[in-house]
Amino acid sequence: MKTKIYYTATIALFIASLNGCGTLNTNLSIPEKEVPASFGNQKNTASSIANINWREYFADTHLQKLIDTAISNNIDLQMALQRIEVSRSSVKLANGALLPKVDLNIGAGIRKFGLYTMDGAGNASTEITPGQIVPENLPDYYVGLQSSWEVDIWGKLRNQRKSAVSHYLSSIEGTNFVISNLVADVAIYYNELLALDNELEIIRQTLLKQQEALDVIVLQKEAGRTNELAVQQFKAQLLSTRILEKNTLQQITETENKINFLLGRYPQPIQRIKEVLFKEMPQQISSGVPSQLLANRPDVREAEFQIEASKFDLKAAKAAFYPNFNITASFGFQAFNPEFLFSSPASIAYSVMGTLVAPLINMNALKAHFNTAKANQLTAMHNYQKTILNGYIEVANELSNIQNLQQINALKKQQSDVLKQSVETSNELFKYARASYLEVLIAQQSALQSNLELINVIKRQRISTINVYKALGGGWR
Repeated sequence: MKTKIYYTATIALFIASLNGCGTLNTNLSIPEKEVPASFGNQKNTASSIANINWREYFADTHLQKLIDTAISNNIDLQMALQRIEVSRSSVKLANGALLPKVDLNIGAGIRKFGLYTMDGAGNASTEITPGQIVPENLPDYYVGLQSSWEVDIWGKLRNQRKSAVSHYLSSIEGTNFVISNLVADVAIYYNELLALDNELEIIRQTLLKQQEALDVIVLQKEAGRTNELAVQQFKAQLLSTRILEKNTLQQITETENKINFLLGRYPQPIQRIKEVLFKEMPQQISSGVPSQLLANRPDVREAEFQIEASKFDLKAAKAAFYPNFNITASFGFQAFNPEFLFSSPASIAYSVMGTLVAPLINMNALKAHFNTAKANQLTAMHNYQKTILNGYIEVANELSNIQNLQQINALKKQQSDVLKQSVETSNELFKYARASYLEVLIAQQSALQSNLELINVIKRQRISTINVYKALGGGWR
C-alpha cells in the first residue's frame, strides 16, 4: 500500500513538472538581414587580402619586429589568453558533472544517547559484542567510499557541456580578434610615427629657409629698403614654426610610447626608416565578397559561437523544470572500535538510494532563469547581426576612403608643387621690390601647410590600407 502511494505521488510530481514546461519555447529566431553581394559600387574580387599573413602584408622589417614583440608581450593579449584557460577549465568542469562523483570518507566520532529515549533504552540492554553491552559513550569509526551521480535524463548537463565548449571556442575567436586589432594598432601608430618624422624634417627645412629670409630682411632694413615691421613679421613666423617643431617632437615621443605600451614595455626609442612612408601602396585592394567576412572576421565567429552557447544555455534552463534523478551510494567499514574495522565482515556497511526530485515551489525562480537565458539568446542573435553589419560598413568605408584619398593625394601633390614654386617666385619678386614682404610670408606659410597636409594624406592612405586589412578579417593569422 505504501509503495502504491509513493508511486502515485511520484507520478503526480512528474506530471506537475511537465505541465510547468508546456509553454517553454526554445526555438527562437529573429529576422535576418541578407548580406549584400558586394561592397557598395566596388567590384568583387576572387580572393581577399584577409587571407594574407601579416608578415607578407607588412613588408617593413622594423614593423614586423614590433608586431612580433607586441604579440609576445602585450598585456591585453595575455589577459585574453587567460580567458581561454578559464573557458577550457569550464569545459573540464562541465565534463566532470556528467560523471559520478566518488569521495573517500574517513571519519571518527562519539555519541551518547539519552537513557530515556528509544535508542538509549535499547542500547542499555543490547550486547554490541558477546558479553559486552553497548557503551554509554559510543565511538564510531568509518572508512569507505561515497558516490553520487545525477543521471542526465533530460540533457541538462550535456547542454551545459556544449555551452561551455561554445564559450571556449568563442574565447579563442575573441583572442584572435585581439591579435587582429593589436597588429593593426601597432602598424597604425608606426605609420603615424613615420609621418611625424617626415613632418619634422619639412618643418626644419622650412626653419632654415625662414631664417635665411629673416637674415635678408634684416640686411634690407639696414639698407633702408624695408622697415622694422617686416623684420618683426618674419621673426614671428620663425617663432611660430619653432613652436610647431616642439609640438611635433612631443607628438613623436607620445606616439613612440603608445607603441611601447602596446609592446608591453617601458619607453624606449623605436627603430624605423622615415622614407618607408613614401613606399608605393597597392592601387587596388582585393576585398573578396562580403560573405567572406563570416569566415575571416574573428569577431563575427565569436558572435556566432555566443549564439550557440546561448542556445544550449536555454535548453539547459528548460531541462531544469524536469525532475532530477540522482543515485547515491556508499561502501565502507564501520565499527565502534578500530580493531573491528577490517577484521570482520560484520563491519561492512553500504547503502544505495535513487531519488527523483521535481521542482514545485520554486517554479517562478526557474521561469526567471529560463526567461534570462531566452533574453541572452535573443541578445546574442542581435549582436551577431550587428557585428556583420558593422564589419560590412567598416570595409565599405575604407574602400571608399582609399579611392578618394588617391585622388586627394594627386591634387595635393599638384598644390604642393605650385606653392613651392610660389615661394621661389615671391622671393625673387621681393628682391626687386615687385612683391611685398607679406606676400613672401603668405607663400612660405602656405607652402609649409601644404607640405604638411600632403604628408597627412599619405599617412591616411597607408592607415586606410591597414584598416581595410583589419576590417576584412586580416592580421590574426
